Amino acid sequence: MTLLVENLSPGLYIVATPIGNLGDLSPRAADILSRAAVVAAEDTRVTAVLLRHIGTKPPMVPYHDHNADQMRPQLIARMASEAVALVSDAGTPLISDPGYKLVRDARAAGHAVVTIPGPCAAIAALTLAGLPTDRFLFAGFLPSKAKARSETIAELGAIRATLVLYESGPRLAATLAALAEGLGDRDAAVTREITKRYEEAVTGTLPVLAARYADAPPKGEIVIVVGPPGAPPPASSEDADAALVEALTRLPVAKAAGEVAKKFGLDRKELYARALALKDA
Repeated sequence: MTLLVENLSPGLYIVATPIGNLGDLSPRAADILSRAAVVAAEDTRVTAVLLRHIGTKPPMVPYHDHNADQMRPQLIARMASEAVALVSDAGTPLISDPGYKLVRDARAAGHAVVTIPGPCAAIAALTLAGLPTDRFLFAGFLPSKAKARSETIAELGAIRATLVLYESGPRLAATLAALAEGLGDRDAAVTREITKRYEEAVTGTLPVLAARYADAPPKGEIVIVVGPPGAPPPASSEDADAALVEALTRLPVAKAAGEVAKKFGLDRKELYARALALKDA
């Protein structure tokens, strides 16, 4: 790999790094890392391995949740005259990872912000899961405490999209059990060690997956993908009538029919006729 040597323009460079296989580092990412004045890394020990792999050794500073408030002004100041590269331990920075405040403050200071896209565990898991991808929500890690976790799952359950969650091996069984209880018999996938030697994607319903991992916590980085809820059951005529009666207390007939049609996915003309009958009754 031939790396350029001239200096980069000043600013912030958001660099995606491999999530497992070092061969997934793009030539552009390697070039940026080799020419940056400084690399802001979540864990400098982890990033050092990657930098050795591409044969470069730029200065590094730690940038993570515990020191971000202290380090951010220093990095912003350096961006006025230097290229600062931001990396996480693996994957795309800012995805379940500190960094968005650095981007926001860099823009506010008038500095250039450049992204160097690449691996992302959430997106990679979606490609392996075989679940709908036209709409999806990345929800990061669920809360560790049972009550907060159940409340979050109930909130997510109403969203008509595929859900993507990060999880660790020791917590996987409890999380899958909570998802099965809160979301029911949805299709799902547990992916782990993506791009590594023991990459695995196990599919099934949430109850089946919860049973599989109940007494066998796996190792490695894990992404859970949960399919969207099925179509709601058709509304009964009693439900539609009740909604129409309520809507007619607030709206003209046409608008009441339109509101209920949208809510239940029913024919607007039929509801309009029914609303007229209810109003005259």
